[in-house]
Amino acid sequence: MATVELTTANFDEVTEKDGIVLLDFWADWCGPCKRFGPVYERSSEKHPGITFGKVDTEAQQELAVKFNISSIPTIMAIKDGVIVFAQPGALPESALENLIEQVEKLDMDEVRKQMAEQGHQH
Repeated sequence: MATVELTTANFDEVTEKDGIVLLDFWADWCGPCKRFGPVYERSSEKHPGITFGKVDTEAQQELAVKFNISSIPTIMAIKDGVIVFAQPGALPESALENLIEQVEKLDMDEVRKQMAEQGHQH
């Protein structure tokens, strides 16, 4: 299995490192989450250089609250410690691959510059 189960104990350690981290906020009772799971897993096997994390919103309610997760599944992309994408809804495999491609292309110096101009603090 190429995905990593994230908890409050390891969340910061995993998401604050350089590189790309994709997160799948899910729950066992969620039908769309269960259908998206195999898509996410296949994608994780295609991209060994990316960390694919799963956050069980039932077991990790503190993380769900921290990121205002109100609908699951929610997919979040973090690059070099910065959240660059967050959207509820299961993605078709082609859309997930497209998201990965877009995140890989991001110039993080430019992203940080734009964030600073907007007054956001990291």
